[in-house]
Amino acid sequence: MTPHATAVEATQSSSNWFRWTKLAVMLYVLLVAVAMVGSGFKLAVGDEAKTLFEFASHPVAGLMIGIAATALIQSSSTVTSIIVGLVAGGLPVETAIPMVMGANVGTTVTNTLVSLGHARCKEEFRRAFSCATVHDFFNLFAVAIFLPLEMMFGLLNKLSLWLVSPLSQTGDMSIKGLNFVKPLTKPAVNMVQSPLESVLPGNLGGLLMIGLGIFAIVCAITVMGKVMKKLMVGRAKDMLKNAIGRGPLHGIFSGSVVTVLVQSSSTTTSLMVPLVGTGVLKIRDVYPFTLGANIGTCITALLAATAVTGEFAVFALQIALVHLCFNILATALIFGIPVLRELPLKGAEWLGHLAAKSKMAVLAYITLVFVVVPGGIVLLSQ
Repeated sequence: MTPHATAVEATQSSSNWFRWTKLAVMLYVLLVAVAMVGSGFKLAVGDEAKTLFEFASHPVAGLMIGIAATALIQSSSTVTSIIVGLVAGGLPVETAIPMVMGANVGTTVTNTLVSLGHARCKEEFRRAFSCATVHDFFNLFAVAIFLPLEMMFGLLNKLSLWLVSPLSQTGDMSIKGLNFVKPLTKPAVNMVQSPLESVLPGNLGGLLMIGLGIFAIVCAITVMGKVMKKLMVGRAKDMLKNAIGRGPLHGIFSGSVVTVLVQSSSTTTSLMVPLVGTGVLKIRDVYPFTLGANIGTCITALLAATAVTGEFAVFALQIALVHLCFNILATALIFGIPVLRELPLKGAEWLGHLAAKSKMAVLAYITLVFVVVPGGIVLLSQ
């Protein structure tokens, strides 16, 4: 090996070490930020929590809040982490479940925007837009099936409660004894909370803590995403190539793993849009990979839940498990039943043909699904 090659290898090794360190720091910031949101929420609302939650008490309103928030922030991981923090502060799990479902729908707007890069060529755009919106249709069908089931039977609430019940102690539903993150995050949260409590009234101090926590969550997940892309995106692309054509189960598994690596389902699914647009792959080939991305994105909320302490700790973990259960059950049901499996594909292909004929259809679709309907229902619910 030449001296030049050795120097290059040493530089790359040093750069990777720095990235892994940055990733660890950002993970810590994420855990602290989620704990801050929970503490700030308890500080801000106190005994008035029930009144505050009335505006989102209807499941459809909660769903629309999740869609609108995720469409604006462009990250379901960020929104679900914030929801975990809110549940840690007292937001009822029943109220948060539709918000988590909405976050799944809202994140799909990123793919739709990526597909606009193929707008010059009508046939390319048709394929790319169909690939982008198959994710939308799948999540919309999943919500159409599971939201009514949740409203009637509390399916996800009961299933997630059963999953966390082994961690619950009799009476107080606390996982304090099992929480190894608290000693790491508590000092940092206290450093922020103590000065705010001494200077500002409880409500204002709590609101400022929530704001700082949300800002830190957005920053941490953004930086983590960028670092993970540099560390893993090459491997992710290789895995993507290997996954396609090896069967649907392999595709779902690979989609999950790649999304855990790059910490963003939007990134994973956006990688596929140009490949389908240029005709390298078919929409049917990448469909299972998209479903795997839905499952893989749940890791962030599960990590965030480990930062929660106190009386609502189990419920924070429960809402993170709701996200995971929702995506696994939706994949098993919709993809497992041949008739249902075809519906997202047919819907996406129909919308792709419509978009190729008129670009106004694209604008109308994005505005209607991600802005007008969510915003209108939220305003009416108030």
